[in-house]
Amino acid sequence: MAKTKKTISSSQLVEGLFALSKNLWWTWNVDAQNIFQELSPELWTKSNHNASALLADISEKELHARLGNQKFARRVDEVLKQFHTYMNNKTTWASKNAKEIKSPIAYFSAEFGFHESVRIYSGGLGILAGDHTKSASDLGIPFVGISLFYREGYFEQRITVDGWQQEHYVPVDSKKQPTELVVDGEGNPIVCQVQIGFNSVKFVARKLQVGRSLILLLDTNLSENEENHRNITAHVYGGDTATRIAQEIVLGIGGVRMLRAMGIKPSTYHMNEGHSAFLTLELLREEIFKGVSLEKAKENVIKQCIFTTHTPVPAGHDRFNKDLMTFVFERRVSEYGMTMDELMKFGSEHPEKPDEPFCMTVLCLKMSRSANGVSELHGKVSREMWKMLYPEIKSMNKVPIGSITNGIHVNTWSNNSTNRFWNDLAGNDWKEKFLEPKFWKETVNKISDEELWAHRYELRRQLIEFARRRLHLQHSRYGNGTAVYETILNPDALTIGFARRFATYKRAPLLFTHFEKILDVFNDQKKPVQIIFAGKAHPRDDEGKKFIQRVIEYSTHPNLFGKVIFLENYDMNVARHLISGADVWLNNPRRPLEASGTSGQKIAIHGGLNCSIMDGWWREAYDGTNGFSIGGDGQPEAYDVQDEQDADFLYDVIKSKIIPEFYNRNAQGIPVKWLKRVRRAIATLVPQYNTHRMVAEYVKKYYK
Repeated sequence: MAKTKKTISSSQLVEGLFALSKNLWWTWNVDAQNIFQELSPELWTKSNHNASALLADISEKELHARLGNQKFARRVDEVLKQFHTYMNNKTTWASKNAKEIKSPIAYFSAEFGFHESVRIYSGGLGILAGDHTKSASDLGIPFVGISLFYREGYFEQRITVDGWQQEHYVPVDSKKQPTELVVDGEGNPIVCQVQIGFNSVKFVARKLQVGRSLILLLDTNLSENEENHRNITAHVYGGDTATRIAQEIVLGIGGVRMLRAMGIKPSTYHMNEGHSAFLTLELLREEIFKGVSLEKAKENVIKQCIFTTHTPVPAGHDRFNKDLMTFVFERRVSEYGMTMDELMKFGSEHPEKPDEPFCMTVLCLKMSRSANGVSELHGKVSREMWKMLYPEIKSMNKVPIGSITNGIHVNTWSNNSTNRFWNDLAGNDWKEKFLEPKFWKETVNKISDEELWAHRYELRRQLIEFARRRLHLQHSRYGNGTAVYETILNPDALTIGFARRFATYKRAPLLFTHFEKILDVFNDQKKPVQIIFAGKAHPRDDEGKKFIQRVIEYSTHPNLFGKVIFLENYDMNVARHLISGADVWLNNPRRPLEASGTSGQKIAIHGGLNCSIMDGWWREAYDGTNGFSIGGDGQPEAYDVQDEQDADFLYDVIKSKIIPEFYNRNAQGIPVKWLKRVRRAIATLVPQYNTHRMVAEYVKKYYK
């Protein structure tokens, strides 16, 4: 007699789905994403893949009814079991390698990029912080992140008919976000406050669960605050310097106070860039309140703090003039056991200069037990940049700024097709093997050329169809005929991706420096080439906006139309399509201005290749066989000379290496030499340039 299959309670599954939607673990679990999408493909797309928003728009009656499909119910049950197992796993990497870390690492960052539906990030710094958080969760590191709840997030980008970027801020519906107010034992919101000038500014925290990691998002949008103070946390990096310093007071000082109010005692305070440097002043105030001397208080704070710098140019570090600092801090500077002049020296590169502005990075460096750049070269650049803070050290190599090269959270950046590809090849175990180079070396050799080339075609097709849909919507606003955008781009063509913040040093238009020569490349009918651009310029960066405009002008050129594309409103969703579908990821910043750069790290798991300046992480990763380099390990000092030289190098590598290798096919139409390079990229990059390795390195070097 056949056994009757156990009926799964729909009430338990519905409750489980709502709980799952509130934890961003689902953002790196494809099975969970597929369940949410299946409930309503339309709502899933409309909400930009927001599980909380989707469930808010589906009645419980419908959910119960849908779960009457036992096959679907079993899939939901399986995902919920995966989630439960993950959250309750006691045998994590940390349980074996970081037993001494009992209290959480408090990781302060002005932005976190977790997912396209959680718009509290602007770019690479936030993406890095989000990936760091997820790997800390995967590895089992006790971890709490602190940032701000930006109720209007970062701007949505719209391109005008003449190619100019416009910014639109869209309020976040907090009821459709996976956040909850932090409350006390009686269910009342925990309210803290900071002093900014003459005013006391109150704030609450919204908690966001990211796997096992907890994120606290501080929010000043309270009725008891004045309007300008309510807007402190409105936008990511919004407003003028007065708004910026207010945001950084709430983040740093307010973050410590919220942790105290919640009873959380961190083992280490990790400052991700200088925005949160004021947390060291709050820790100092606590020490002074205990009655210790300023010197001893400083020593005690230093023992608790570490600092990661991401900015390789002096102008990129936050600085505040003395008048602003005085207005903000003068009323309470005595709480730090010092005068206003003494406080200014804490953030001064040259304390003997009385009018020098206060630098947040300097405060971080002076008040941390360790500091690091985010690649080997960036560590060297940072030691040179800040050596004046250590006059007693004669050798630049001994300046106490190390380096840990950034990585990416691989599971966040894999998509359905890539997830299925690796599952079929290696089972689900590949998701647990990012610290095992031997596994990747052995596994890539199991892939046949036919399988790998089929996978690349599938991903390129997905990117092209995605780009066509986006372009159709993008151009329909102008009243233009849009039918043409449903046929542009060629699924057989070598496809290059370039997507990142449109800062001028990243040189988005470099490819078009020698315009007539590049026209010949794009108009070769036998070896077609196409490139897809995406990215936002900072709202106040008109030169960056001009770069966008220039790229769009190239895209309308009669001989480039349909081969050069710009997709507006770059976010993590657009990024995921681009990094999976591009055959080549282009990165051509002015060296050494790319501290690390991680976008190119995301393509390896999909079988794409990097073509990059020897800057940041690529300088360490490139071995001659796992991608392509633009020039060598050095650069001219003069920017105009460097730009001209790098344009020549870029044209040469595309013309003489990339195109010939991509189109050198065997009798079956497969580029055997190209795929050999792809395998080498997977084997050397995936197990090294990931945040599991990165976080493990932070544990070993700095957290313990």
